[in-house]
Amino acid sequence: MISKDLVIIGGGPAGLCAARMAAEAGQSAILIDRNAKLGGQLIKQTHMFFGSEKQYAKTRGIDIAKKLLDDVGSYPELIEVWEDATVVGLYPDKVITVLKQEKYLKIQAKAIIVATGASEKVLAFENNDLPGIYGAGAVQTLMNVYGVKPGNKIIMVGSGNIGLIVSYQLMQAGVEVVSLVEASPNIGGYKVHAAKLRRYGVEINTSCTIKKAIGKEAVEKVVTIKLDENWNEIPGTEKTYEVDAICIAVGLTPLTSLLSMIGCEMKYISELGGLVPVTNKYHETSIDNIYVCGDSSGIEEASSAIVEGYLTGLIASSKLGKKHPKFAELVDDFQSQLENLRNGPFGAKIRQGLKKLGGSVDA
Repeated sequence: MISKDLVIIGGGPAGLCAARMAAEAGQSAILIDRNAKLGGQLIKQTHMFFGSEKQYAKTRGIDIAKKLLDDVGSYPELIEVWEDATVVGLYPDKVITVLKQEKYLKIQAKAIIVATGASEKVLAFENNDLPGIYGAGAVQTLMNVYGVKPGNKIIMVGSGNIGLIVSYQLMQAGVEVVSLVEASPNIGGYKVHAAKLRRYGVEINTSCTIKKAIGKEAVEKVVTIKLDENWNEIPGTEKTYEVDAICIAVGLTPLTSLLSMIGCEMKYISELGGLVPVTNKYHETSIDNIYVCGDSSGIEEASSAIVEGYLTGLIASSKLGKKHPKFAELVDDFQSQLENLRNGPFGAKIRQGLKKLGGSVDA
């Protein structure tokens, strides 16, 4: 049994920032990630971020990842990194079971920060298991990490920022985006991204969805259909496209199975992406010294995950007896940043979700 005061599960933006802030306070930690490389979604994101300078606005995701990795790497005596290690168990006595290099290891922790991120949602339609049907994250991984085109002609499903941005990245890689379909009557992402696609000739069809994929060994065609105001299919509006790939960008679901395993109070909040833990404004769950940040606490932009990570690392370290010299000032700053990020029309859904959730609405 390995004993450690603080363990951080997840090496994406939230986990990296939590580790960095804990180290700044003088708190040692083990940072665990199931991937061979830290950085989470950032390592596949080549677009520039919105937000403020504090959240690395006008900086590409891959460059933000490098910055956060450098921050963590500057505290080798305090942050122990376990890569290619999967947490398979989290128990009420704060024992963590980890599968690492084909061995099971156990860690007894005093405090745990869960920053496990999210998984992609899928759509139910005929033949949705054919090869050539990808989630947007998988497409970004293929193109931006491995330099592999997912297909030559593709249809995009979902007009949120990810669907719009990945469509443009596909075009930059030489892939023809024949259409973008959106079930809602309105485009979900920033209009500037949608306008860019339209300028390059991509048709955007709202109130439209996929009816079925067609193919023997892989995707060969896709059939779309229009939807009425009650989201019902309109017979006779089917349209067939010849494509060899489909990209699904219809949102994310928080990865919270470890929090359920340990017994945290959970609620289903659709505005936050699904089942999420109930937390106070310091991102502490219903179980003492079990914290959560990033997409595993509710789906938001990476900018919010970064700030939540800093705040959670600061709070967890303080409760363990390692109080940052600028604790009060930083807490106020991070909470103010989160409030600003959640302002405006795009933050309305998040604000509504947090209100339903309870304690974290003031964070």
